[in-house]
Amino acid sequence: MTLRKLAGDTLVYGTGYILGKVLNYLLITVYLTWKFDGEQEQYGLYTDFYFYVAMLLVLLTLRMETTYFRFASDKAMRDTTFSQTSIILLSTSIIWILLVLFGQTQMANALDYPGFEKHVVVLGMIIALDVMVSVPFAALRLESRPIRYTLLRLLSTVINIVAIVFFLEVLPALAQHGVTWADAWYSHDDRLYYVFLSNLLGSLVVFLIFVPQYLRIRWVWNGFLVKKMLKYALPLVIVGLAGVINQSSYITFQKYILPDSLTDNLSAGGIYAAATRVAIIMSLFTTAFNYAAEPFFFQHAKVEGARQIYADVAKGFTLAGCVLMAIILLYIDGVELIIGESYRSGLSIVPILLLGFLFLGLYYNVSVWYKVTDRTNFGALISGTGAIITIVLNIILIRQFEVVGSAWAALACYTFMIVACYVIGQKYYPVPYDVVRILIPVIGVFLIYWISLQLRGLFGDALWKTLLMNTVLLIGYVAVLFKLEGKMILSVIRRVK
Repeated sequence: MTLRKLAGDTLVYGTGYILGKVLNYLLITVYLTWKFDGEQEQYGLYTDFYFYVAMLLVLLTLRMETTYFRFASDKAMRDTTFSQTSIILLSTSIIWILLVLFGQTQMANALDYPGFEKHVVVLGMIIALDVMVSVPFAALRLESRPIRYTLLRLLSTVINIVAIVFFLEVLPALAQHGVTWADAWYSHDDRLYYVFLSNLLGSLVVFLIFVPQYLRIRWVWNGFLVKKMLKYALPLVIVGLAGVINQSSYITFQKYILPDSLTDNLSAGGIYAAATRVAIIMSLFTTAFNYAAEPFFFQHAKVEGARQIYADVAKGFTLAGCVLMAIILLYIDGVELIIGESYRSGLSIVPILLLGFLFLGLYYNVSVWYKVTDRTNFGALISGTGAIITIVLNIILIRQFEVVGSAWAALACYTFMIVACYVIGQKYYPVPYDVVRILIPVIGVFLIYWISLQLRGLFGDALWKTLLMNTVLLIGYVAVLFKLEGKMILSVIRRVK
């Protein structure tokens, strides 16, 4: 029953995130890789800028969304917690906007992108708006308001997509036909700016919708509560920063470590980034799971049998994740057709990235112990060490293996984090994870992928025959998993234990 509830929560609370990301994925991966075909450096620039955006979002939100779950789980504290976290984030956002407006030139130069000041300002505004809506979105998740949550997530994405289509398709068409105002607005040489501007419009509309909630804030400073929240949250900031480094820093390392010019390095990074967009389907699944699991874990922390619930969740996550991984790997010959042809050379890293994202999802599972026991300093230690591993291995491996080195660095980092978190967690908060049954589907998915590679040559260039063979392999893999874990699967489907 509990596993079914979490599965439902993953579907419901993750729907807005997944659909939004899927739409964004189709736009960014399919549309932009074709739109910037032959201009891989533009895609590299896009990815590099959003790495810094992700870092700053973690830093400026101070992980108040997770902190909100921790302190607002007590309904009596919910309004007070919302007010205090909102005041904190409003303050950090105002300070950040002032820094951007007065330091845009210095920021652009520090990133090695002189002349990109207006890009920095637009991205700075996006960051501020997203910071200010992070707690209202967390409140919707905790209060079980999935429809509003989903609609708002989708609204932002749809506005973003419509604006990009307008700026990159409609506006240049109007300019080409002699429309004066369109010709004045549009610049073919700066199409990336319009992508950022479209994102800003989506974020702005959602923020305006949340403004009434800010008007109901109790503007009373509770120093004692804020001190407790910051003590809990600050180690999670390190966790979040480390997570961004582990997941998104590859372009920055490739930009500086690859042996060619900055433009050529960004082009290579753009090819790598496009490959990650194929593997990101797994990342969407793990992120949606985390969106549902985080409030779920806190709500069940004091339930009898909570530790067994956590163990079952980890096994269930692994089963679902491995089936998804198998689908991506076995049908990658068809999936590759959705990205621009000049980006397809980087797809060899997809299996490495898929395993890395699966391990990241498992880390979300095994890291529950330090969140529910308020030992977030351990999370900072583990994630911080993981970030150091990512940095060191990127420096070493990119020199030897070029962009493939970034994929191996990410996998090594996530492997360390899972092992370290599991070992330490078993000391402070033992959870009866069935390690062997968790590893079996992981090993199995790569076994069938290896078999697929060995048999691939039998069919030459006949794609349909290869996909048919892989379909048979997939059915066999799922059948074996059902044989091993059928009772658990049926308990989720039929609500029986």
